[in-house]
Amino acid sequence: MRHGMANKKLNRTSEHRKALLKNMLNSLIKYEQITTTLPKAKFLKPQADKIITLGKKETLQTTKRLMSKLQSITSTNKVKKTLSKRYEKRSGGYTRIIKAGFRYGDNAPMAIIELVDRDIEAKRLDKKKKEKNKDQTKEASQKEEKKIGTA
Repeated sequence: MRHGMANKKLNRTSEHRKALLKNMLNSLIKYEQITTTLPKAKFLKPQADKIITLGKKETLQTTKRLMSKLQSITSTNKVKKTLSKRYEKRSGGYTRIIKAGFRYGDNAPMAIIELVDRDIEAKRLDKKKKEKNKDQTKEASQKEEKKIGTA
């Protein structure tokens, strides 16, 4: 019998499961919306809610606990400064799970887990850097063409 066994095992070892949870929490905090399988989303939801609730309390102890769970100073700062201010009037239910059909390869049920009242621009954090790099390479190639044309 499984009395008192709270979380899902997800067919992983305990260390793999902890690393998976930490990475998914960091991604959810950074992008505020991620796509994953339904069992992983259901496993992540209570943990994410606990992290945001912990971030609402502004003490050194909660900061240390957040750092031990997330192991990322940027994620910890975002939880304490941005997300705690956004959800200060809300007493729970900071995330939602939206079912998103089935994956093509193995027919696994997919889901989108996102923060309620999320910042839409947060999803494009890394894409801006790539666009800047493309713009810089275009400018560099145009400068080279001008140099070749004038020489």
